[in-house]
Amino acid sequence: MNFKDFTIALSKIKNIPLPAETSQFKMAPPYREALLEQQKDKMKHARQSAVMALFYPDLELQTKLILILRKTYKGVHSAQVGFPGGKVEHSDQNLMQTALRETHEEVGVKPDYIKVYKEMTQVYIPPSNFVVQPYLGIAEQTPKFVKQETEVEDLIEVYLKDLLSDSNLTQKTVKTSYGVDVEVPAFNLSNYLVWGATAMMLSEVKDLLKQVL
Repeated sequence: MNFKDFTIALSKIKNIPLPAETSQFKMAPPYREALLEQQKDKMKHARQSAVMALFYPDLELQTKLILILRKTYKGVHSAQVGFPGGKVEHSDQNLMQTALRETHEEVGVKPDYIKVYKEMTQVYIPPSNFVVQPYLGIAEQTPKFVKQETEVEDLIEVYLKDLLSDSNLTQKTVKTSYGVDVEVPAFNLSNYLVWGATAMMLSEVKDLLKQVL
């Protein structure tokens, strides 16, 4: 989709109610409700983080979304696809500033270059005990991405049309903490499978955008 047409349509989302958990649960693992019930006490003391669903024009002025592949490390989100973002630091004045700062650190897009359009619905991540606040924003010019070498393995550029297409919905087999393999819903985007909390947040972005595109 042409980026100019996208930004015109995007201006309509500010007053549209969020699809919220109705959208998120389309892409939720089947065991999510059980995990939430198990960790309802831990949720009260969850750490905070924020991420950015950042859309931008490529050199042909087509609309894309930037995702990242995280480095392999000893942690629950090792080698997973996610949005640019991370945990709150003491210097952050609010969660939006967290998302903007982390986006700059991880993919090199300065906060001044990003226009935030919408605060999306928070998602709780049981394995890491984080509550994630997603934001939807745009960079009006084609970014010169610079990945953070210590945390980001690869930058993943996704066409908007691929995100919106139901043909890119699939399944992925993952191993639960109980040692059992289960099928979870996933997006197949730019040859990467996106599942879990990121897929849940993407689902809400997708459903919101479909209301105006």
